[in-house]
Amino acid sequence: MVYTALLRGINVGGNNKIDMKLLKKAFEQAGMNSVVTYINSGNIIFTYHGQSKTEISLILQEVIHLNFGLQIKVVVLNFDDMNTVANSIPESWTNDQQMRTEVMFLWDEVNSESVLEELVIKPDIDTVKYVGGAILWSVERKNVTRSGMNKLIGSKIYRQMTIRNVNTTRKIFELMQAAMK
Repeated sequence: MVYTALLRGINVGGNNKIDMKLLKKAFEQAGMNSVVTYINSGNIIFTYHGQSKTEISLILQEVIHLNFGLQIKVVVLNFDDMNTVANSIPESWTNDQQMRTEVMFLWDEVNSESVLEELVIKPDIDTVKYVGGAILWSVERKNVTRSGMNKLIGSKIYRQMTIRNVNTTRKIFELMQAAMK
């Protein structure tokens, strides 16, 4: 089965540095196959058989700890999970000079539509949707500083997610589709 592993908080601001070539090698040594990394922020596509997503996540967290000495949370999504997320993003949502669009991938512990109740959403500024495994957020760039979602950073819920922009999310899904062939 095809999976993606999304690592939280690596290679950000000079912290938790992990070389992607070494990470790829560590995943391969742990038994992951057809391993591909995408950009430097901890996006890994691979195939694997025989374990649940939770078990794979725990294996990969241990691999990262043993190889890099870091305690990094890993969210694992299978192809169907990512298909649901990617196809729930409206085509008109972009991440460019006019619009900012983020996909917030949730830890299992908070993966519920009720998570929206913990967010500060300004309906006249923010467009926020829950889809199984993720929160989708879009805002016009000119309104980013007025967004209620700015209060997310530092909150309890913020520590239980990893965020990718919509362009990265779409590219990861493309790479997963290619791995299916």
